[in-house]
Amino acid sequence: MSDFVERSLLLQGRLAAHVLGKSQPLRNLAAAEFRVFSQWGEDGIVEWLVSRVPVPNTRFVEFGVENFREANCRFLLENRNWKGLVFDGNKDYMAGLRNERIFWMYDLTANAAFVTAENINALISDAGFGGPLGILSVDIDGNDYWVWKAIDVVDPAIVICEYNAILGDTRAVTVPYDPEFTRFAGHHSGLYFGASIAALKLLAEQKGYAFVGTSSNGINAFFVKKSLAGPVLAQLEEVRAFCSRHRDSRDENARLYFVGGRARFDLIRDCPVIDVATGARLRLGDIEEPYSLEWQRDME
Repeated sequence: MSDFVERSLLLQGRLAAHVLGKSQPLRNLAAAEFRVFSQWGEDGIVEWLVSRVPVPNTRFVEFGVENFREANCRFLLENRNWKGLVFDGNKDYMAGLRNERIFWMYDLTANAAFVTAENINALISDAGFGGPLGILSVDIDGNDYWVWKAIDVVDPAIVICEYNAILGDTRAVTVPYDPEFTRFAGHHSGLYFGASIAALKLLAEQKGYAFVGTSSNGINAFFVKKSLAGPVLAQLEEVRAFCSRHRDSRDENARLYFVGGRARFDLIRDCPVIDVATGARLRLGDIEEPYSLEWQRDME
């Protein structure tokens, strides 16, 4: 990304943030979306949240960032001068990031690590980021539920966690824990990973967080510590989770072939999942109806 393009994106984002700051209440969290460095509209959602949540400090931890050019917290780093810790399993991505201008301009730590439930607390603590935290962002396309469940060395005000909308919204399910899980090894389609929104909502409740909504594309869910969530919930007309319409399935030769809608679920219906409410292991296809009526309508 050239310096000119980056400066232009930042300017556009700051203008969008200025306009967004004057708009309230919102229909739902997705109405705050705008994109600068995020994959979708998460930059706007994060900006809206941090302007309303009394975060304990301006620090974030984000993992699963690839080269950090598309990330949930990069706009925070560059627009609000937050301090950050990022991880990715690809050593070349992290080495490249440490050689970029952004790395000396801001207080950013970039470490290469394949994150698991067993090592995540040590990775965060060893980097000096334990304790109170502004934002924790989890996106590893696999053990997201299990890793967030394991984290106990930070106390974030806001948590962002990717969910897999293909798993539906009626059952609290996740892929079984495997510390070596990778998305395309799990199933050639790349559609079998992560946890359902119901599973993340249940885990958030157990950890003391209020669910405040998702991005409109059905990728990231947002949670705010219950003691801090009042001002956010008061400005939302509804708290809603969106289904997804993306069609990034791969065939057995790893080529995109654009399966959409409910057919995505059918591709992975024989894969095992854990119902985190009961602890039972079942086949995904054993779920009688994975999608609520609202999601069924939205996928049509």
